[in-house]
Amino acid sequence: MTGQERAAPSRRPDAPPPADALVSHTYRADLAKVRALVLQQARSAGLTEGRANDLVLAVSEVAANTLRHTKSSGTLAIWQARDEIVCEIQDEGTITDPLAGQRRPPADATGGHGLWLVHQVCDRVELRSDEAGTSIRMHMTIQPPGLSADGSATACD
Repeated sequence: MTGQERAAPSRRPDAPPPADALVSHTYRADLAKVRALVLQQARSAGLTEGRANDLVLAVSEVAANTLRHTKSSGTLAIWQARDEIVCEIQDEGTITDPLAGQRRPPADATGGHGLWLVHQVCDRVELRSDEAGTSIRMHMTIQPPGLSADGSATACD
């Protein structure tokens, strides 16, 4: 890449979440139900406890941004797709930086850590923001029991 080129941000697919496999919740104040739904769905999907907690943290950070930066409510959607669980937060806010969350914020920064954290703990993050609002999808791969993230066998307790 030349100094002028930048990596393109991940784009949200045009396809909406699958209606038949959807858990949805609209929130405006309390994020406790958002966290509880994500944890329950992550465990049901087969994520390890650590990865389930990482997904809860990521979704909570994005949902908190709705409360912090918009006057609208947010909507959480959760579904399973093949070998992953996907959580999507939608709200009426806009993000103007196409690389939001993809660069580590400076240590003295007062903001920007949440989206960066989301990119660190999720396997894939897709962000789409325009005049209609923002949609952020967070993907976590479900590891089959007995396999590590790299596909090698793990020891049993």
